[in-house]
Amino acid sequence: MINVAAGATADTTISMEVEAGTGTEGKPTPDELGIDVARLAWLRSGEGDGSIEIAFPLSAEWTRGDWVLMRVAGDETGRILVFDRNEWDCFLDGVRNGEFDDAADLGESDS
Repeated sequence: MINVAAGATADTTISMEVEAGTGTEGKPTPDELGIDVARLAWLRSGEGDGSIEIAFPLSAEWTRGDWVLMRVAGDETGRILVFDRNEWDCFLDGVRNGEFDDAADLGESDS
């Protein structure tokens, strides 16, 4: 759970610590879902360490897209984020509507 102080602004930095290998409140881990992450087909955003990898696991208990896994290639701790279908759809909607454009511009220089 993330606690934000009353009156916090957009400039406020929020930090969250999650112990590697454990789920956050109400969120299952890949192990808890019975997913063998080594057997998944991971889609990559690029080559090398630092690339984002996404997987859409299948199971007799759910369909493709009910759970979406995300990790960073080369992450020594092996952290994997787990999203349910609603969270993933909301993320994609935000991308389509430009909600993350400012973050994408952070690495570019103003010429």
